[in-house]
Amino acid sequence: MKTSSKAARNNYVLVVFDSCRYDCLMQARPRTIKKLGKIEKRWSYASWTSPSHYNMLIGLMPHTSPRHVYASEYYKKDILKFNERLGCKNIEFRSLVPKLFLPIFLHDTLGYRTNAMVSLPVLNPKTILNTGFDTFKLMEKHNDMRAMVREMKFSEEKPNFFLLNVGETHYPYALPDEPPDQWPRISGVHGVFKHLDDEVVGGKLRARKDKFFDKRKLEELRQRQITAVKYLDGVVEELFDTVPKNTYITICADHGELFGEDGYFGHGPIQHEKVWEVPFVEGKLR
Repeated sequence: MKTSSKAARNNYVLVVFDSCRYDCLMQARPRTIKKLGKIEKRWSYASWTSPSHYNMLIGLMPHTSPRHVYASEYYKKDILKFNERLGCKNIEFRSLVPKLFLPIFLHDTLGYRTNAMVSLPVLNPKTILNTGFDTFKLMEKHNDMRAMVREMKFSEEKPNFFLLNVGETHYPYALPDEPPDQWPRISGVHGVFKHLDDEVVGGKLRARKDKFFDKRKLEELRQRQITAVKYLDGVVEELFDTVPKNTYITICADHGELFGEDGYFGHGPIQHEKVWEVPFVEGKLR
């Protein structure tokens, strides 16, 4: 890992594997990602990319769903975690007031250089999420985390924050070197959502004459996401080699995905536990 002359605060990198299910990540048996700590099963606050990222950018990560706890107390505890992530003291929920937006707080109050690289067009720089960032880029390809890592530049004068929205785990679960004509195509779904900037979401599956949504096909899609995680584990190793030593990293998902369970596919307007379950792991490499 590279060294940095800025040791007063941690650099902070938030990596979001878009649409990645907890069980898919665990079945991939990632070795590098586990170096950060124990991979937890957590729950997303939202079942779609945009609202989930907004929630994380107000400082609330996927939650643990504790019993007998007031929501306000949980939120306070979650925000206090930023003292460890950033290497600070006395950060409280009130610290984010009045904007309640993490990039603004990091930039304006703590003097961070704030950066975002996103894969999904629904997070593009013209959205409200591009607030408080010094740089905010929609990547040329939706499925190339390695390109993000290679573009990361760390200021030595300021601590750095990076948001990386990673698309390999999002439909069509394609790796960067896989030709688009080999990607799976969901007849009757893929084209419908082109007006949503190719952000394919989900819904209830219906029987079709071509029987695209048979168990074999859906299992193939699930295995593609597992394969994507195995690939990304290697890219995360490159990330670890790129960041300065004083860097804290969180890796999670914004929501899960349905692969035919109870007749559902994808994510979005779906009420099902598998669209809420997400992996979560974080830590600072020594």
